[in-house]
Amino acid sequence: MKNHALQSGAPGTPAGSASEDAPLTGGMLWFAAIILAAANFIAVLDMTIANVSVPTIAGAMGATSSQGTWVITSYAVAEAITVPLTGWLAARFGAVRVFTIAMAMFGIFSGLCGLANSLGMLVFARICQGFAGGPLMPLSQTLLLRIFPKEKAPAAIGLWSMTTLIAPVLGPILGGYLCDDFSWPWIFYINLPIAVLCAAMAWQLLKRYEKAPVLNPIDKVGLALLVIWVGALQLVLDEGKELDWFASTEIVLLSLVAAVGFVVFLIWEFHEKHPIVDLRVFRHRGFSVSVLTISVAFAAFFAANVLTPQWLQAFMGYTSTKAGMVTAWTGIFAVFVAPLAAGLSSKTDPRRLVFGGVAWLGLMTLWRTFATTDMGYWDIAMPLMFMGLGLPFFFIPTTGLAMASVEEREMDSAAGLMNFLRTLSGAFATSMVTTIWDDQISRNHAELVGLTDTDLSVQKMLESSGMAIDAVRGTIDSLVTSQSVMLATNQLMMGIAVAFLVAASVIWLAPKPTRVVEPGAGGH
Repeated sequence: MKNHALQSGAPGTPAGSASEDAPLTGGMLWFAAIILAAANFIAVLDMTIANVSVPTIAGAMGATSSQGTWVITSYAVAEAITVPLTGWLAARFGAVRVFTIAMAMFGIFSGLCGLANSLGMLVFARICQGFAGGPLMPLSQTLLLRIFPKEKAPAAIGLWSMTTLIAPVLGPILGGYLCDDFSWPWIFYINLPIAVLCAAMAWQLLKRYEKAPVLNPIDKVGLALLVIWVGALQLVLDEGKELDWFASTEIVLLSLVAAVGFVVFLIWEFHEKHPIVDLRVFRHRGFSVSVLTISVAFAAFFAANVLTPQWLQAFMGYTSTKAGMVTAWTGIFAVFVAPLAAGLSSKTDPRRLVFGGVAWLGLMTLWRTFATTDMGYWDIAMPLMFMGLGLPFFFIPTTGLAMASVEEREMDSAAGLMNFLRTLSGAFATSMVTTIWDDQISRNHAELVGLTDTDLSVQKMLESSGMAIDAVRGTIDSLVTSQSVMLATNQLMMGIAVAFLVAASVIWLAPKPTRVVEPGAGGH
């Protein structure tokens, strides 16, 4: 960033770009900061706002719950594909221009999501929305650091980080409220005025900071291979359950495309002079281990976040709003602890913080494996609250450790790759958790039916109370289904807890960092 700043401006101009890049001051500086933070806010918000709305959307579209999760995964995968492209796009067309266009397109595609009258159209609009949303998160951080003077950079990053933490908190609540009190399209319509307004204001305020474009060639083959193997793998995960996995020719073919595409992608990227994704950063053990920890832990966290509202709404009788309120407790507690985690990250071995934070998430998830159908609101909310205490100790120091492990010139590539894998892991976790959950429910149901067939005491007790035989069977089936779901939910929580504990242990494979990265490093 500093090198670009030195290069901009005409030769012979005093201080080069001093007048162009002079930081905004006073109210205008903070107004620009709020606009950039708002962009990050709505991009992150849209990763969670649909979580509690999936049952409502699926019902309105005449789709199954597992098909409804395409609304989440399509956005996440599209966003994952564009994140590693952000550095190239910003250099080729200018960071401010890319940010402004992406913001405007995000609003337009949000409006199209709300207008969708079929699941296919909604998923297509969500894919386009994800493509536009991908650059918003890294570029909002990069531009914040560009407009703020160095001594105020921590305040800028603090503002950006708060939106990253608060958006997932408000997402489920806002999504639930809009679904219950209005209709599901409004979870997308609310983005339109914010995005269009912010895009217009951002261009007016920030166009003076635009850098001269760098005509780097784009790795078209690498990009095509990336889209092919990621898209094929996501289709396998989404369609697998519906098509009976590898009993289906379609799934077998898609799996082959994903596997071959991935291998060819790796070979091509390692030999390409200007790779779309610089895989060479994986030669740094600290980076590789940190990214592995981030990917596994984020997948586990995302899986729990997707599963909880679906369980509460479909089987515990919760409304979308109430389910959102329960899941929001994690984010509320995380916001309060975030400043402490940020402060400790620069003073102590980050591996200790990561291990403690991720292990804590695992222990809190283990607590959730003892859930019952008789639990009240606070019984469910309590472990979610305590999970929030560990979240910042996972998110903040792991990112810093990853960035501290690579060379300065590799920062942008490393940050893009890390964000790509983190986002992709969340999308895959969503697909996998819904499939495994449904399978476990069916398996548990079959086992419990077998037990009720051999033990007729419950049936006889109900019959003796005067209930008709059909009513007795209906009551027993309802009880069996309820317990099957509860068992499946607890079993998945056990698997998620194990994933957290594995991710926590992996971090010790990273060498102790020899330097500390500033909070804003790796912005895109």
